[in-house]
Amino acid sequence: MDKLLITGGKRLSGEVAISGAKNAALPILCAGLLTADTLALGNVPRLQDVATMEKLLKQMGLYIEKNGAVLELCGRDVNNLEAPYEMVKTMRASILVLGPLLARFGEAKVSLPGGCAIGSRPVDQHIKGLQAMGAEIKIEGGYIYARAKKLKGTRIVTDMITVTGTENLLMAAALAEGDTLLENAAREPEVTDLANLLVAMGAQIEGIGSDRLMVHGVPALHGATYDVIADRIETGTFLCAVAATGGDVILRHVRADILDVVLDKLREAGVVLTTGDDWIRVQMAGRPKPVGFRTTEYPGFPTDMQAQFMALNCIAEGNSRVTETIFENRFMHVQELNRLGAAIEIDGHTAAITGVPGLIGAPVMATDLRASASLVIAGLAASGQTLIDRIYHLDRGYDKMEVKLSALGADIERIK
Repeated sequence: MDKLLITGGKRLSGEVAISGAKNAALPILCAGLLTADTLALGNVPRLQDVATMEKLLKQMGLYIEKNGAVLELCGRDVNNLEAPYEMVKTMRASILVLGPLLARFGEAKVSLPGGCAIGSRPVDQHIKGLQAMGAEIKIEGGYIYARAKKLKGTRIVTDMITVTGTENLLMAAALAEGDTLLENAAREPEVTDLANLLVAMGAQIEGIGSDRLMVHGVPALHGATYDVIADRIETGTFLCAVAATGGDVILRHVRADILDVVLDKLREAGVVLTTGDDWIRVQMAGRPKPVGFRTTEYPGFPTDMQAQFMALNCIAEGNSRVTETIFENRFMHVQELNRLGAAIEIDGHTAAITGVPGLIGAPVMATDLRASASLVIAGLAASGQTLIDRIYHLDRGYDKMEVKLSALGADIERIK
């Protein structure tokens, strides 16, 4: 199992290119099931989760081929309408095949997702929404069996804001008969990116970017050429890395306009930021100032940036409080950060962080994707060597992170 060995204390400088967004690429790949035509997708990141999704879609009969920098998908020969447990258990986003299969083929058999380290993410909102559109759904033997001669448009109000739920229902509604109103819809940029792709494929959607999406169903969708949005979480992670270590770095291929709250908090921490159309320059000197925040749905502070900011708060000049409202088990990195000399105490869903002058390298273990990123940031800022185990979590959402950081001057290497 691969590990990362980091010798901390190096200032970062130079330029780094940010990859396409994992959380946009996964539903966009599933949209390939909605048409018999070809989708040509650019800026698809090379990640373990993307490879897993491609494997699942290929076994359904979706043609996927890399053509230079473009990923070509064709759904003409899709013939297997099942997502087996063996594949779904490794990635919860596999549930995103349910809506497209049901909408285009009238049936689907999809395994219920397994547990998740950071907390439960129930799929009941997906099921209730599809049932409201006329689908017959039964759950048996750990599988969702869904049938519908033709999905019918309706008004759907989800009990909670759910990103994958909104995406599944959006794809299903695109081919439904009549109009579907999705209320309490997720507003994340990745949802907006999927909606924009669907429009490029011929879907009719109003209210994109809001919590109220009106979808006018069409008989069929066609092919399109589309570039996946930049990864705002990878962007934020690199911004935090520079803030923790000092230096001067320009991030390329980014979208500052979908990172408002993250950029505001970084400025509060003393980071100097300059932004352009597709770049952000980050400059930092000295210790960061502590910043408190509460995670919430977009456009609030993203739960996927909580761990990285906590690593920053560990070495801040003062005390801070961080409250996690999205996932119940998303403080598993705290124990590992404390092994590096951080002073963090947990009380329910709130972490109280007392900033220390510096961290000291030690062996630590990654527990989930964003926790891994926080340990990398802490290791870069710590004195001495930090050895991070179980970095397969990191590879799920960051494309060659150690290569990008090395190019900026970090002393970091992957150990097989």
